[in-house]
Amino acid sequence: MDIDDKIKKIEEEIQKTPYNKATSHHIGKLKAKVSKLKEESLQRKSSGTKGKGFHVKKSGDSTAVLVGFPSVGKSTLLNELTNAESKVGDYQFTTLDIIPGIMEYRGAKIQIFDIPGIITGASGGKGRGREILSVARTSDLIIIVLDVFNPQHLDIILKELRDIGIRPNEQKSDVTVRARKLGGVQVSTTEELTHLDEITIRSIINEYGMHNADVLIRGDVTIDQFIDALESNRAYIPAIVLLNKMDLVDDNYIEELKKTIPDFIPISADNNTNIDYLKDQIFEKLNLIRIYLKPQGRKADYEEPLIVKKGSTVIDICGKLHRDFVKNFRHAKIWGDSVKFPGQKIGPDHILEDKDVLRLIVRK
Repeated sequence: MDIDDKIKKIEEEIQKTPYNKATSHHIGKLKAKVSKLKEESLQRKSSGTKGKGFHVKKSGDSTAVLVGFPSVGKSTLLNELTNAESKVGDYQFTTLDIIPGIMEYRGAKIQIFDIPGIITGASGGKGRGREILSVARTSDLIIIVLDVFNPQHLDIILKELRDIGIRPNEQKSDVTVRARKLGGVQVSTTEELTHLDEITIRSIINEYGMHNADVLIRGDVTIDQFIDALESNRAYIPAIVLLNKMDLVDDNYIEELKKTIPDFIPISADNNTNIDYLKDQIFEKLNLIRIYLKPQGRKADYEEPLIVKKGSTVIDICGKLHRDFVKNFRHAKIWGDSVKFPGQKIGPDHILEDKDVLRLIVRK
């Protein structure tokens, strides 16, 4: 029995097992086995495809990847969003390579990749799916593109992404596990767990070969989230869901779709409908902000802002500019929403906000 057959057999057993307090530890153990087998399968199949991958050269302030089935309009969308010239056709598998384009928006240069359309079983290697999806693993944003007449493809795409270790729109659980030599498994939590108990935690930990460990869980965590925390290869990436070709349906059809897919953006790449709104959402989902630098004795440069992530501090900006700015930093002055008054003097740990004007003062 090969690995894929083992995974299928265990998953069937999970589906047949009713979930309750008495069976949770057994289900946890089975899910841990599946997770380990999938990781083993990924490693084996990845090692067998060396030299066949897609070469992707990154540039710009952030990267986004268009993911979808063949012929959903990804190439047309890329051409509308960026300066790319991706081949467009009404037949499947038009895109056979990775096509990059740069979307310039609010002073940011966001690189967007049009990757070949995935198919069911892509995460298992069908249609070069593993190599295609590996591009999504390293992106800052996943843009899922659906045909408005095939919204059911969303569940398939999400499953393929999850099976390769991507967790779209999920936050990593706050779980710390420290192995020790003796003492068994000791569990500490900051609040009551509604999906896990200590027996289930020990069962999962044991499956990973740890019989003595300190486990600290902050917040409520499910079995799947706990297993993900034990794995080192999970990629937590924000995602946007698009329904393309909205020009072919009426408003009632779109409203009905909202009952099953509550959070999506309807667009028409052919007619350029909602594309400006989509650009705005891409920028927001990437958590980018603009910082305008003001050299001493000169006006602020509003033409070319420095693009950084929300939550960046003054010292982060210094590091992005040059290491000498970090070493010689004295203080800074800021004009903008992050300070109480214009030109306020602040220190290295001050958190910046969008459109702040920053002047750095360094030792000479």
